[in-house]
Order: sequence, then structure tokens, then C-alpha cells
Amino acid sequence: MSTYPTFLLFAVLLALAPGPDTFITLRVTVAGGRQRGLWTVAGIIAANVVLGVLAATGLGAVIRNAHTVFDVLRWFGVVYLAWLGLQAVWAGLRGDGDGWKSGGGTRLAPHAAMRQGFVSTFTNPKALAFYLAVLPPFVSSDAGFAELMAYALTLAVLGGIYLVSITLVAHGAMTFIRQERVRRGIDAGVGVIMLGFAGALALDS
Repeated sequence: MSTYPTFLLFAVLLALAPGPDTFITLRVTVAGGRQRGLWTVAGIIAANVVLGVLAATGLGAVIRNAHTVFDVLRWFGVVYLAWLGLQAVWAGLRGDGDGWKSGGGTRLAPHAAMRQGFVSTFTNPKALAFYLAVLPPFVSSDAGFAELMAYALTLAVLGGIYLVSITLVAHGAMTFIRQERVRRGIDAGVGVIMLGFAGALALDS
């Protein structure tokens, strides 16, 4: 664990880098309120913990080397991100503000928000590859399961803290965000970004 302080600094920088999870959390929060945003974050954290366990037990390397399984995960992730992106773009173009006026609480149940966060993270094979690429340089060659999990959970916890902050900031700015022009811009912008992530994942071999 002598390299843990260095890893911690590295993990903070990684957590601050925006990705699909950031934009999914942002859109759920502005459309459904703080509670739905936090449920989405809970799903993302759960997925990261599962991926961390897979990496720590060595199963992640097995899955990654099973090209068929990896490709199925990749294309499922592509389709899911593209679907969410198209929904967001369509909402921006249509200007559907009914769910926003009521905070969106009746539109997305807590378990659905959590599922959205979990699936978007778990079906992204880059997330698993990320754990397998980041952990080895920092741990000793004879590292046990406990040491590996300490590093893996650090990534999950720091990412969760960052996403909770995104949720709280977005909720605090809700009066501004719920203006129709701003809301439609956020929907369309987030949708385009998510479609970009889907396209990049589809083209990445």
C-alpha cells in the first residue's frame, strides 16, 4: 500500500474527468430532481463496485479476453447509450416540459433511475478495461484480494462523491435550469454528447 497516496491523487483526477456517467447523472437530476439523481449515482457506484470485484478476483481479465462476451457487452452499451441520447435529443427538440414542472418524480421511479446508472456503467466494457489497466501499476505483484479491493473501491467512492456533487449543484440551480430554453438546451446537448460516446464505443475495437 506504499503507492496508495500516489494512486489516490491519480484517482481524484480520473474521477473529475467527465464521461457518460456524468451526463446521465446530470440529465436525470435536472429532469427528475435530486432524489432521482442520487438513485442514479447509487446505480453507478454499485456497477463500479461489481467491476472492481471482477478485476480484483481476476474474472475481469477472463471476461476481457473472451472476445465474444466483450463484444456483446460493448454493443449492448452502444445501443443503450444511443437510446438514452436519442431520448434526450428528442425531448430537447419537442420541448416536453411536463415532467420538469413537477420535478419529474412520476416519470422515473427510483429503481428505474438506479437501473439506468447501473446498466450504463456495467455495459461499458471500457469501464472494466479501465480497472484492469489502472490497478496493476500501483499494486504489488503479490497483492491479495483485500489490497486490490481497497484500490478498486477507492475509484468507486471518489467517482460517487464527484457525481453526488454534480447532483447537488444541478438541483441547487433548478430555478435557472427549468427555464424552457435552458432545459431544452441541456436535453439536446447531453443527448448529442451521449450519442458521441455511443459512436466512439462502437468504433473502438
